[in-house]
Amino acid sequence: MPADIAATRNSLNSYWMPFTANRRFKANPLLLVEAEGMYYRSEGGRSILDGTAGLWCVNAGHGRPQITEAVHQMLRRLDYAPSFQISHPLAFQLADRLTALLPGFEQIFFTNSGSESVDTALKIAIAYHRARGEAGRTRLIGRERGYHGVGFGGTSVGGISGNRKAFGPMLGDVDHLPHTHNLAANAYSRGEPESGVHLADELERLVALHDASTIAAVIVEPVAGSTGVLVPPKGYLRRLREICSKHGILLIFDEVITAFGRLGAMSASTFFDVKPDLITMAKGLTNGAIPMGAVAVTGEIYDAFMRGDESAIELAHGYTYSGHPVAAAAAIAAVNIYQDEQLFARAAGMADYWADALHSLRGRRHVIDIRNLGLMGAIEIEPRQGKPGARAFDVFQRCFDKGVLIRVTGDVIALSPPLIVEKEQIGQICEVLAEVLASTS
Repeated sequence: MPADIAATRNSLNSYWMPFTANRRFKANPLLLVEAEGMYYRSEGGRSILDGTAGLWCVNAGHGRPQITEAVHQMLRRLDYAPSFQISHPLAFQLADRLTALLPGFEQIFFTNSGSESVDTALKIAIAYHRARGEAGRTRLIGRERGYHGVGFGGTSVGGISGNRKAFGPMLGDVDHLPHTHNLAANAYSRGEPESGVHLADELERLVALHDASTIAAVIVEPVAGSTGVLVPPKGYLRRLREICSKHGILLIFDEVITAFGRLGAMSASTFFDVKPDLITMAKGLTNGAIPMGAVAVTGEIYDAFMRGDESAIELAHGYTYSGHPVAAAAAIAAVNIYQDEQLFARAAGMADYWADALHSLRGRRHVIDIRNLGLMGAIEIEPRQGKPGARAFDVFQRCFDKGVLIRVTGDVIALSPPLIVEKEQIGQICEVLAEVLASTS
């Protein structure tokens, strides 16, 4: 064992790990030390097939030399530039590239993560209404089982109880739509479920309860990722758009996961042909190489702020690292890869094979649902009596031991391989899952 890895194993206490059972991990640490293409390498030198694109983010595969070189060159040339009242060329170049990929969106606000993108979008939504003379529109509508990061705003509009219960009442003036997951009606759906468009009409009930004049925005993940890949019913997102437009409510798509090819298109907005007013992004923006996020907004929203004294700051919001030059270099390199290698179209072309492979696991031990869209998938398994999540974690551990990295959330196995995945690797993921499920109690 190399000295640096041995030293790490002897010094695990200082790092408080996020979203991790720290004591369990430190008793049996899983350490990754290298990555290239579709594979990680563990501390023991084993290859681990990446079935999750890292954490939904390494869409172009690991270790892309174009990104490495872009980061290296930018660090040598400009390691940092402030973003308040001054900037650098790459931030503007990247914004141009992103708006070209997102027709109908004319401005980009840069952040450093999906959580920051969500909180930024929520603040912009409230400030937009105030700028237009509707300061009473402060209420935010999220959705049950939604995940919108871990800032106070994102946690408040999020709907995963385990992420909320330790932190008190969160923000006021927040309500939630019902989630769209219905095993009785939609189990084993391929793509968008047939049943559930009526759930969007619950927004009309919330409008009647609170009055539209109090509601600033509705935020949803087009496909709810971290809660277990909940695919929207047919027509659901379009109906939300219609209701929001009817009542002057902004619609925010949280595309931190779905942007940059996950569904076989640049964005879920493009895939579903439903245009929100704001889109949040992160993860695939830099292929996971450097932390960065972004919010895309329409020209109408931006123009609402561009009034009054031209020397005044129009939006009192931003981050020390907004549009960081090294992150911008990584993002431009990542976008170049996506376009040069036509990875979004490649993902679309692989989607049916992916669906067939996942649904071949129907009938396997413990499996109660399988769902998919694009290169996203979920296998829901029956929980152990009185121990929710325990069976899925065992599956996670045993898959890792067999050389495949999956993700579990509750009793759902979530899968999202890099867009460069080959058919043989899809087969390996499903074969290992079949073996592990068969032998898991």
